[in-house]
Amino acid sequence: MSISPIEAAGTADPAQMMSIDALYNQMVAGLGTGDTASIENVSIPGIDSDLATANRSDSFGNALSRGLQEVENLDTNAQNKAMSAATGELDDVHDYVIAAVEAQTAVELTTTVRNKALESFQQIMGMQL
Repeated sequence: MSISPIEAAGTADPAQMMSIDALYNQMVAGLGTGDTASIENVSIPGIDSDLATANRSDSFGNALSRGLQEVENLDTNAQNKAMSAATGELDDVHDYVIAAVEAQTAVELTTTVRNKALESFQQIMGMQL
């Protein structure tokens, strides 16, 4: 008597499962060796290769700096589009509105993350040893 396996709703097709297995094998092969070359070349189906690249030498400070620079770029872009809209150089005002909302959302997200990080730091500092 054999029991067939239970299939979950939305089960991935076998072709994707093989690529997930290959991804796992690549990940395991690179762990603990200090060699990032095998991890940097990992490809995940359906995900942009830039997002899938894991670079161990990248520090938290560098990632934070890049994120803040991106927020600043969004704000600068919104200011430039506002000037273009005010002088009549901008053909479509919707471009300015979209840029302004993107910049506003990025600043709000950055402020929220900062506030949560500060709150977490204060909780850690208040802990009894």
